[in-house]
Amino acid sequence: MAFSPISAQSYYNNYNNSVYRTPGRVPGAEEEKKDPHLHPEDCETCKRRKYQDGSDEMVSFKTAQHMSPQVAAVRVRAHEQEHVSNAYDKAAQKDGKVIMASVAIHTAVCPECGRTYVSGGETTTQIKYYNEENPYQKELKEQDHGKYAGMNADFSV
Repeated sequence: MAFSPISAQSYYNNYNNSVYRTPGRVPGAEEEKKDPHLHPEDCETCKRRKYQDGSDEMVSFKTAQHMSPQVAAVRVRAHEQEHVSNAYDKAAQKDGKVIMASVAIHTAVCPECGRTYVSGGETTTQIKYYNEENPYQKELKEQDHGKYAGMNADFSV
């Protein structure tokens, strides 16, 4: 079987000839306006959705609040950052160190309009506290002092 070469010009000419170019009515335009998947601002579920924090920390969203799906992602991320900031403040007050802080943003799909939206978030933090009163901790500190004493020297004149 032999194939005849197709020049770029003939390919694009055929493409342009097949495009529907009638001015005026576009097929399906009326149907698109009525489709809730394409226009989710009319969705009642999205209008009534509220966000509330379930933690015991003093942060935003302690009372249920509505926000539009367009701004939910930004506001949920900012809210979760409040939890991370609180963890660093708590660690600093009690002579601790934040070992790990992670934020997970959750999404869901609206059952009515099919829009994907941010449904909430979860912050996980881990803080390590140093206990200087613990005899084991004191012994460890003395051993570390013996290992690391004199390792770094500054010979500036």
